[in-house]
Amino acid sequence: MASSNTSSLPPSIGSADWLQHPAAQAVFNALAVDGGEVRAVGGAVRNELMGLPVRDVDLATTVLPQDVMRLAKQAGLQCIPTGIDHGTVTVVSDGIPFEVTTLRRDVETFGRKARVNFSTDWREDAMRRDFTMNALYADAGGNVQDPLGGYGDLTQRRVRFIGDARARIREDYLRILRFFRFMAEYGDPYSPDAEGMAATRAEREGLTTLSGERIRAELLKLLAAPGAVPALAAMAQNDLIAPLIGTAGDVDAVARLAAIEHAHRLTPDPLLRLAALSGAVPPDELQRKLRLSSAETTRLINAARCTDAAFDPTADQSAVRAFIYRHGGQAYQDGALLAWARSGAAADDATRTAHLDYAREWQAPQLPVRGADVLKRGIEPGPEVGSIVAAFEDWWIAAGFPDDAGMLESKLDALVAASRSRNAAGKS
Repeated sequence: MASSNTSSLPPSIGSADWLQHPAAQAVFNALAVDGGEVRAVGGAVRNELMGLPVRDVDLATTVLPQDVMRLAKQAGLQCIPTGIDHGTVTVVSDGIPFEVTTLRRDVETFGRKARVNFSTDWREDAMRRDFTMNALYADAGGNVQDPLGGYGDLTQRRVRFIGDARARIREDYLRILRFFRFMAEYGDPYSPDAEGMAATRAEREGLTTLSGERIRAELLKLLAAPGAVPALAAMAQNDLIAPLIGTAGDVDAVARLAAIEHAHRLTPDPLLRLAALSGAVPPDELQRKLRLSSAETTRLINAARCTDAAFDPTADQSAVRAFIYRHGGQAYQDGALLAWARSGAAADDATRTAHLDYAREWQAPQLPVRGADVLKRGIEPGPEVGSIVAAFEDWWIAAGFPDDAGMLESKLDALVAASRSRNAAGKS
């Protein structure tokens, strides 16, 4: 059950910039008339208490949706009936959107959908949310209300479902993933809540009902989080990865990739971590399951190609340059990092580090010959022009990308002469 710890009282957040911003105060003032109450809720309050950046500000209110629209317009604010049937109106103040939702209680739930009645009971509204740390409210002055003891859980970094964990999950099976993502981002993934773990394991079949788009968005957030590796390990313990990506998942490879990223001051890359986690699952299969974008799928395909063929730690720099020229620096770096993570080599391996550093610094030159250069030498337009350019490119790469004009001219002349000789021999 949710924590009822009330001994740890949350401090005021009245000095928070986002709360004191005139745009936010304008919304509070517009709705706080005739006894109406308005409070910030969820992520903004949670993050402020944790000292983390606040991006979006959601508001909860006792004011009915139609009255939210009326009062906001009277105050000169723009209104969008985003989900007015479920009590949500987007109020735009000074160009900043605020989602304003009337307090609710569920009358009947159908998975993600619910028939709701509006309410004026703040505790009742809190009870229908997902985690105790998300059921924290703050008024316009920054006084924090904590009806379910969420602040105690927050200070202990406990991600805890509100009420019956299995019931909360059945309302939206994405909450299984959110449980682990919140652990990775805000909680202690090395010490997950026992009831939450048991509930996610018992309800794991529900993951198969989720759309690929929703899984993708939540999974990539999880993979980017500071505690991604232990959170993934906890998921693997509950057999929760296979329903998402079609394999049990190589958490060790993700751990090694994270160590390499840290050692080399690389920004955590959720897509590359997904590639490490998915192991031998083909990129097109991941695309189908997770509805990845074309750009994401292409990147995974290129990384897989480079992993298979590119990263030989004994290769010299000419081989590295050739591969980068053929397939691109991003693909080579992705492939090199994945191969490194899967190899088990240390994160400070000197040879692999040297290759990676070189690949990050080297800029592929532009091919110095074009079809027009071949045409100027008397070759008729047609496939032979492309063949000569391709042969020149192969030579140029193998020769180490020389830039001596005389050498380049001589080689192109030789290739053109050879082409003419072949054509003459074919006609005789």
